[in-house]
Amino acid sequence: MTAESTKGAVTASDEVRIFDTTLRDGEQSPGASMTLEEKLQVAEILDDMGVDIIEAGFPIASNGDFEAVCEIARRTKRSVIAGLARAIHADIDRAGEAVRHAERGRIHTFVSTSPIHLEHQMNKTQEQVLDIITDTVTRSRNLIDDVEWSAMDATRTPIDYLCQCVEAAIRAGATTINLPDTVGYATPEEYRAMFETIRNRVPDADKAIFSVHCHDDLGLAVANSLAGVAGGARQIECTINGLGERAGNAALEEIVMAVRTRADILPYTCNVDPKYLTRASKLVSAVSGFPVQYNKAIVGKNAFAHESGIHQDGMLKNAETYEIMRPEDVGVKSTSLVMGKHSGRHAFRDKLKELGYEVGDNAFQDAFRRFKELADRKKHVYDEDIEALIETEIATQGEQIKVIALTVIAGTGGPQKAILTMDIDGRHETREATGDGPVDATFNAIKDIVPHDATLSLYQVHAVTEGTDAQAEVSVRLEADGRMATGKGADTDTLVASARAYVSALNKLLARQNRPGHQELRAV
Repeated sequence: MTAESTKGAVTASDEVRIFDTTLRDGEQSPGASMTLEEKLQVAEILDDMGVDIIEAGFPIASNGDFEAVCEIARRTKRSVIAGLARAIHADIDRAGEAVRHAERGRIHTFVSTSPIHLEHQMNKTQEQVLDIITDTVTRSRNLIDDVEWSAMDATRTPIDYLCQCVEAAIRAGATTINLPDTVGYATPEEYRAMFETIRNRVPDADKAIFSVHCHDDLGLAVANSLAGVAGGARQIECTINGLGERAGNAALEEIVMAVRTRADILPYTCNVDPKYLTRASKLVSAVSGFPVQYNKAIVGKNAFAHESGIHQDGMLKNAETYEIMRPEDVGVKSTSLVMGKHSGRHAFRDKLKELGYEVGDNAFQDAFRRFKELADRKKHVYDEDIEALIETEIATQGEQIKVIALTVIAGTGGPQKAILTMDIDGRHETREATGDGPVDATFNAIKDIVPHDATLSLYQVHAVTEGTDAQAEVSVRLEADGRMATGKGADTDTLVASARAYVSALNKLLARQNRPGHQELRAV
């Protein structure tokens, strides 16, 4: 059966809505919690780039999540703002209260439908779940006109029962039906067939927009998403960089560029401006503390890099020999070395814009100061150096605890010693500590100044550029009381970068512990 044989035949002019859930599903990644200011920055760029729907959070999860959804709803100019809600009246009411501030708001409610979820998670019968769907979708529709309903674990739900659930949701007033591959189990052929069957068998299926939401457990999230669209879905739920719990979600940048690049077999359109993709990727990486792998499609450092002599020869003759997209189409510039210690503020601001960054005046002044310090220490300042500097600046905005000065004494004699000065809410404190190596001594000094029980679960270092004067970019993940937080730091001194990364993670962890009414909620 082809998509053309189903209700609402596919045409070359069909528009696919992009539903970004970086701020909700993406933030469910362990250690990826974002501050209010960081969420506002991400929401702003999503709105600017033309994302149709922004799922701004899970309002019932915490007061912080509720406030973030409210503020994003107030500030967003174009996108629909969605709030997630379990099939519980309190959740739905809270989501409705949060998104009412938006010019266009949406309540997104969900319930499990698969046998394994009904038996082990919900302890409900199929009939009870059908009643829950009718009740909660009706309640949502009484609060707002735009209601999305999701069948959690749809791909492991018997098709006959899934049809009943979808029919109940549409009858109750759902305007969007999401059939997620919650555990990344489906194959493209299965996922497409599911949508075709549902759209053919369910009465009034043409009254709702169908949506895909795919997880990447088997590495098929993007392929499944596009297969679902071929089956009649017209909304794709995805995240920047594929951020999300477990193996993540379908990556927005891959979806957008697949549709744009292969229009010959993907006859759809979407409203996202691809020139924002690299900038959005860097911002999300910075605020989440999740580095983008070098060979990541579209936005990875090596996505437009060529080392093979054969490839380089072809590129010099005609770029299309080995590139199916132009780097400028996704916001990547080809220049890599133009800045130095004699560069002024105007040139530096232009360089930031060229690299896809827009920062406020205070952040710009801090970044320019750090750039000049870096230029004094490095012979050459590459684009990657500036990117690392800005990402660190973004990640550390508003931190209460900061590294001021660090001196380390190390060598074969041991023990290694660190003398550290930190700013704690405007008060400077200095401590001296020893450890099994200079990094351990540095982290022990931080613990002396800010006592805590967090354990170090990740310590990762890589060079931003080549050469002995290259900046080190360090990632640190801390865990405490079941919570995780990831921090990043960059500096030509690996130990300074390590201290900054550790303190960045600690700031996030302490902020999460102090967040009132916080619940760990997972969904879809």
